[in-house]
Amino acid sequence: MIPLHDLLLFMAAALVLVLTPGPNMIYLLSRSIVQGRGAGLPSLCGVVIGFLVHMLAASLGLTAVFLAIPYAYGVMKALGALYLLWLAWNAVRPGAHSPFEARALPHDPPGRLVRMGFLTSALNPKIAVFYMALLPQFIHADHGSVLTQSLELGVTQIGVSVSVNALIVLSASALAAFFATKPVWLRVQRYVMATVLAGLAGLAGLAGLAVRIAADRARPL
Repeated sequence: MIPLHDLLLFMAAALVLVLTPGPNMIYLLSRSIVQGRGAGLPSLCGVVIGFLVHMLAASLGLTAVFLAIPYAYGVMKALGALYLLWLAWNAVRPGAHSPFEARALPHDPPGRLVRMGFLTSALNPKIAVFYMALLPQFIHADHGSVLTQSLELGVTQIGVSVSVNALIVLSASALAAFFATKPVWLRVQRYVMATVLAGLAGLAGLAGLAVRIAADRARPL
């Protein structure tokens, strides 16, 4: 089992990261603004199913990698840090958009909304890399089974994401109206997200470097 303080830290990281720009949030906001909550909630159900697919794939993949190549643990941390830096850059690069700037979409029935939400989530490479970037930072061999830890973290992340996205769906119209009249807050939101992501990337990179140094020292001369 993962210690409570580590789990709470992971929840805090997941809470920050779920607010970063991405196709899922943009899709849910746009659907909710165009068709209302009745469209946003079925779309969210589809997104959650996609999360489950990514979670299982990442958990089983992490288990296989750690069992076969323990040294890959540090490499995955380093790659995860690079990905977080990429997300930070995309939040502040010239021409970047906030997820609270929704785009117009045609009306669709509930069944199609679930399918589209699932495809938006399942076919989004950002989510797959997101799991590979974040989960290794909180998995430790002395906390038990890697698979169990991965599933525990995945379920926790999905819970945080569902809670935040449900609130966004339910308040999408009010959020869109607020940011439409206060564009400066769109820029503030983007720069805050970029700063937090860069900080997480720095911590992840240091952790990966530490693992690599420890592995080099453990090699027989």
